[in-house]
Amino acid sequence: MVWIPALVEVGLGGLALGPFLIHRISVGRWRKNPVAYPQPSAKLDNIPVTVLLPVWNEGLIIEQKLANLAAQTNVQVELLMIDSASTDNTLALAKAWLKANPKAFASHNLIEMKERLGKSPAVAQALESLEVSGYDGLICMTDADAQLPLNGLERLRGWFSDPTIGAVGASARRSGGLAQEQAHRSMFELVREGESARDSTPFLEGSFMMWRSSAFKAQQLNIRSNADDAQIATQVRLNGLRSIHDGSVHFTDVAPTTDEGQRRQKVRRAQGLQRLLLRHRKDWWSPRLGGFSSILRREAHFHLAAPLLMVGVAAAAILRWGTVMTIGMPNGTLAVVHGSLAMAELLGLTAWAMNRNGMKIPGLTAIGTLLTGMEHLLAAMWTSFRGKSLHMWEQHADTRVLAAKQKK
Repeated sequence: MVWIPALVEVGLGGLALGPFLIHRISVGRWRKNPVAYPQPSAKLDNIPVTVLLPVWNEGLIIEQKLANLAAQTNVQVELLMIDSASTDNTLALAKAWLKANPKAFASHNLIEMKERLGKSPAVAQALESLEVSGYDGLICMTDADAQLPLNGLERLRGWFSDPTIGAVGASARRSGGLAQEQAHRSMFELVREGESARDSTPFLEGSFMMWRSSAFKAQQLNIRSNADDAQIATQVRLNGLRSIHDGSVHFTDVAPTTDEGQRRQKVRRAQGLQRLLLRHRKDWWSPRLGGFSSILRREAHFHLAAPLLMVGVAAAAILRWGTVMTIGMPNGTLAVVHGSLAMAELLGLTAWAMNRNGMKIPGLTAIGTLLTGMEHLLAAMWTSFRGKSLHMWEQHADTRVLAAKQKK
């Protein structure tokens, strides 16, 4: 009887984790031929750059954000700020800063929403306003708590000398977070670089990304879901241009400082990515998308299939242990199989527990990061199953306080 749950456990585990190993090997191979940064083009100087800044209750940091944008080198910026009905002094501070610094931007426009609907609806409304005005240029979306390098806009803009590039995103350098955040971020960015080299990555950082206005339309944004950055990156590729990750330009922000805060952030993000991948399930096998269809297919496995398979692995392990406890310890080959699986389970549980508590053990960090990610994905699935959408969320107040203090 021990054979049956043991075989099920091994089989489901292989199905769940095997594609991760395959993708990691593929990413390593793809990264050997990175996307080449294009030669500068004088034509870019004539293309307007609009910075889209969605805000909600950012009074602690809005002034430093505006100053950071105004300090960008070699790029004339048009600011479009949309406020989601802030209840603090965000708007008053922003208006006062803009009045005191009239030459900070080539132009500025403030959209004041009457009620808070979430970030995705705010972004959609801002994009609609640009489309109504006939805007044709580059759009840079950035978050209020993200500090950009002084050459950040110039660097991202330079990619659009290549006519095949439709969107590009930067890397995050997060402070104030727990140890597991660093491991998660490193792994995620490595994958983005590889996917970009292969074709495109479906996921970019909304804290600092840029795209051609012609490559994405407001109506293509699902306002009842979050992960607006991934929605844009994926749709740009579906619309015929590439979405790539630039690992050489970094923005800085502050990660949630508590386990609960980081978990809440990751579950929210996971739900948005799962919904995105499900909406585009017909594109997983689309021949017109070339290598991007296989990337979507693999990401769908990682975010949707693998967590459910791991539930099956856990159930088979429990059944195996229950069988052993009922009929006794097996002999011979079965004893070796049971003992090997028990050691693998102990290793996985240790890696998961250590990662959750911000502790690192050489050789187990990647396993712990992967298993913790599965936990967040399952939590996101359960949240969706209960009919709860996380596209509107409470702000991580600790990150704003720390960001304000760091600037001082």
